[in-house]
Amino acid sequence: MGNMRYTVVLRPDPETPGVWLAEVPALPWCVTFGHTPEEALENVRDALEAALEALEALGETPPPDVTVAQVSLDAA
Repeated sequence: MGNMRYTVVLRPDPETPGVWLAEVPALPWCVTFGHTPEEALENVRDALEAALEALEALGETPPPDVTVAQVSLDAA
């Protein structure tokens, strides 16, 4: 599979205090959580690896990573 890099969005779960969500935007179904940011990142690494292995087993090409940009808005 080689060295692949994917963007991960890490944020506190708005519905469950003390839980962090880790999401891979390039693979919207690749979402996991942890009780610390570090645990969520470790879990998403495992989930991403499994997702890419499943795609490979199906003969599908892994999707490219997404481009991330920030947009600023002036306060009204």
